[in-house]
Amino acid sequence: QVQLVESGGGLVQAGGSLRLSCAASGRTFSGYAMGWFRQAPEKEREFVAAINWTFGDTYYVDSVKGRFTVSRDNARNTLYLQMNSLKSEDTAVYYCAAGAYISRRYYGQERRYDYWGQGTQVTVSS
Repeated sequence: QVQLVESGGGLVQAGGSLRLSCAASGRTFSGYAMGWFRQAPEKEREFVAAINWTFGDTYYVDSVKGRFTVSRDNARNTLYLQMNSLKSEDTAVYYCAAGAYISRRYYGQERRYDYWGQGTQVTVSS
C-alpha cells in the first residue's frame, strides 16, 4: 500500500524559510512524477512544483520560481520542498503526490496523480 506522509510545516515569519518532507513507501517510484500542491483557505488546490523521481527534472509554478526548490533523496525515498523568502500568500496546506509516468507537460495537472499525502499546514505571518 502506497503511503505519502508530509512533515515540516509550521508557522514562520514572512521572509523566512521552511523545508517540507514527504516520506514515500509501499512501492518503488522509478518513473514517477512527485509533486507538491497547496490549498489556501477558500481556494482551489494548486500545483506548486514537481520532480521526476528517476531523472530529477523539475518544474515550478511561476509564483514560486527562484524561491522554492523541489528535490528527492532516492535512498531515503523522500521528497523535499525547500521554501525560502516565504510570503503571506504562501500560506496553505501543502500536499505531496505521486503519479506514474506523467509527461513533464502534465506535471501541473492534479488529476494525473494517483497517490496523495494528508497534507501539512504552512502559515506565513506578515
